[in-house]
Amino acid sequence: MKTSQHHRCGSTLVQTIDAPLPLVWSILRRFDCPQAYKRFVKTCDLRSGDGGEGSVRDVTMVSGLPAGYSIERLDELDDESHVLAISIIGGDHRLVNYRSKTTAFVTAEEEEKTVVVESYVVDVPKGNSVEETTLFADTIAGFNLKSLAKLSENMVSNRKL
Repeated sequence: MKTSQHHRCGSTLVQTIDAPLPLVWSILRRFDCPQAYKRFVKTCDLRSGDGGEGSVRDVTMVSGLPAGYSIERLDELDDESHVLAISIIGGDHRLVNYRSKTTAFVTAEEEEKTVVVESYVVDVPKGNSVEETTLFADTIAGFNLKSLAKLSENMVSNRKL
């Protein structure tokens, strides 16, 4: 999605998780603890706020990535609708003006399954194509969603033991 005003791109990723919505949402909604499922995150400290809307966090990435840190703001947190929106407002990385909205809901077929949908828009850095930027952002978002699924499903399995 390239517009004439901005050199931006975006995408939507979908992950079905074999775990109930309350469990998945309890992990996803923790703005102060993204490292619970985001394996690229080393540490997270709240810069301001209490983890609710308007809070800002400082995120340190694991070494070996083309980024050291990120400053992120929680724009929306709706526990009834299971919606979380985040903007990256600073840092040393390629995801400039990144904004994402993540929604979680119960699948129509089975209440013990959750669907998580993450949509984002981001600026395309100078020297990069829309395709390169989309692939990069999709890879990170997709990896995070798969990691969320694995953590949630492992928690369900451990409860059944």
